[in-house]
Amino acid sequence: MSGLLLPGADGWEDAPDAAGESPDLLSGAPFGTAVGSLPGGGAGGGGGAAEDAEAYREAVKAVLGTLTDAAPLPELPGRGAGAGMIGRTLGAIRALDADLQPAGWRLTGTDGAPGLDQRRARSLLGQDLDSVEELGQGFAGVVKLQLTGPWTLAATVELPRGEKVLSDHGARRDLGLALAEAVREHVADVRRRLPDAAGYVVQLDEPSLPAVMEGQVPTASGYQRHRRVDRPEVSDLLEQVMAAATAAGAEPWVHSCAPGVDWALVRGAGARGLVVDAALLATADHDLMAAALEDGDAVVLGIVPSTDPDPWPSDARLVQRVERWLDMLGLDPTSGRLGVAPGCGLAGSSGRWARRAMQLSASVASDLANLG
Repeated sequence: MSGLLLPGADGWEDAPDAAGESPDLLSGAPFGTAVGSLPGGGAGGGGGAAEDAEAYREAVKAVLGTLTDAAPLPELPGRGAGAGMIGRTLGAIRALDADLQPAGWRLTGTDGAPGLDQRRARSLLGQDLDSVEELGQGFAGVVKLQLTGPWTLAATVELPRGEKVLSDHGARRDLGLALAEAVREHVADVRRRLPDAAGYVVQLDEPSLPAVMEGQVPTASGYQRHRRVDRPEVSDLLEQVMAAATAAGAEPWVHSCAPGVDWALVRGAGARGLVVDAALLATADHDLMAAALEDGDAVVLGIVPSTDPDPWPSDARLVQRVERWLDMLGLDPTSGRLGVAPGCGLAGSSGRWARRAMQLSASVASDLANLG
């Protein structure tokens, strides 16, 4: 089997949305944001769905009330597989059917017959967006949408025969095309629901990107590794998905809190924002981040702990850390579009720390703006 034989797939590449490229967002002063995932949910049966819905509403209120410059649409993976990073994205993809197996998500075809868990993921995404629309009326900041990037999807989701999509060149291309279409549709839906936003960002989460490029993704048996994917193909597929975001009127960003990310490739593929864990940056990465800021791209520096620290850091301590980083690069806080965020998602933290981490992201950005 080669590819997923998506009907009309070739036509998607040449039909950009008329919305055009989004102007630079969040320019002028540092801003606070977050990766997107938060703790909460997972109430289980017996009223669990209602409790999970209320948990999501509370998460939306916390995000919109704290991260007023750049608010991520909250993700609560504690509610189950359909609310996790992979299930959420498969819920947004309409061109491919999938179901949940003991080993994880598996594609099942293109005949419009999604499995029960994919239908639940789609329903949950719709319900969550209903809550965002209701609670976000009048929100005037930037809205950030998160979806799993094409290479992490390919390294995680299985083909019908049981091996990863990554194993089949045609299949990973088709998955990228389906994701690009989902990006266009998702951005259009959010723009319709939150029309007062200052702009829109699509963040592609790519924690598996280094493993894909280094040939470290295990096969289904676990005894071997999939062959590494060449840089041109990695770049081309990323570029295709990010171009879909741009065509829909959103700015494409890439996030990864894995070590060894080839950020030069990510930038070259069209990312206008890099969401990084500051603790994982290599020496060469610092220079690349400086170049990105000087070129007008966004760099979101993950310096707030993503799990409960002991003791909790102060605003002043985190401001000093960013100042030292900027001094090392020869930049000041107003050099380019600098963001402050937790180092990774907050789903593994307590609710108390998650709220404090978002507050710190916003307050540290504000303090940096005053220094500039």
